[in-house]
Formats: sequence, structure tokens, C-alpha cells
Amino acid sequence: MQRNDKELWLSLLGAAVITAIYAFVVNWNHAVPAAGSLFGHLIGVLGFLLMLLTETLYSFRKRSRRARWGSMESWLQFHIFTGLVGPYMVLLHTSWKFNGLAGATTLLTVIIVISGFIGRYIYTRIPRALEGVLITAPGAQAQAVSLARARRTLSIWHAIHIPIGMALFVAAFIHIGAALYYATLLR
Repeated sequence: MQRNDKELWLSLLGAAVITAIYAFVVNWNHAVPAAGSLFGHLIGVLGFLLMLLTETLYSFRKRSRRARWGSMESWLQFHIFTGLVGPYMVLLHTSWKFNGLAGATTLLTVIIVISGFIGRYIYTRIPRALEGVLITAPGAQAQAVSLARARRTLSIWHAIHIPIGMALFVAAFIHIGAALYYATLLR
């Protein structure tokens, strides 16, 4: 099954625009912006908000039986776009320093993005329905078995992806709380 890759191209475009802005700030300051600088905080906060939207809105729409705003395909594209652009912004926020909890949070971010690519690959290989698979046709039984295997693989992937995402957000909230406490409240 082939899908439209619009969200990947938009993510690439978004990352290119963000990279151009980041390069301008680096050139302007003659240095990589510190994570605690105004620009560093701005890009980190915006990236985290995109990641939070990635998780909450898509999950809410997916699980809500009453909500009918937008197709699930559109929400999945939104999930992929924000799930790529947000982590990229958070990566730029790190100032290329990966120490302590912030480093562990960055590692979880990288793992969740890689896991997302794996899940997207698996998802695109699963037909949305069994229509077109005639059980009497030659090879149809193999197609049905292959479909069941792909759905089982997606289920296993999902059971791994979700807990990693939860660990990422717990670590991120602790990082944000610690940053606010040490950088703001202790001053």
C-alpha cells in the first residue's frame, strides 16, 4: 500500500526553515545559542509544545468516539509532522550538550523519533481492510496471513512506542521543572 508522503516533505521544509533561522542566530551571535538563552528557551519551548501536541491531540482524536473533526489520516499526518519538527527544535535547544537528565531526555527523544519512523513504515504496509483479498484466489490465504502478521507487528511496535513516549514526557516535565526551579526561582 502506497501513501502520500506530504507530511514528510512538510517536515523537511519546516526543518529547513528552522535550520535557516538557527544559522542566522548562530551567525549573528558568532556562537551556538545556549540552551538557557532567550532563543534557546524559545526554540525548546516551541519544540516541546509541538511534541506535546503530537501526543495529546492525535491520541485524543484517535480514542474519541464522538470527535469527528478531521479524518484520522489528516491527524496522523499532523502527528508525524509535529513528531518530527518538535524533536528537531528540541535537539537544537540542547546547544549540542547532552549531560544529565537533559541528555537522557534527548536520547529518549531520538529513540521515539526512530521508533516513529519504524511505526510509519509498518503502518504503510498494512492495508486498511481485507477488501480485495478473495480467499478463493490463488495466494489469497498467504495475503491474509501476511496481513495478520503485519497487524501483530504493529501491535507489538505500539506496545513499545507508547511507554517510551511516556518516559520521554516524564523526563521532559522533570527537566522543565528543574530548569524553572534552578534558573528562575533560585535567582
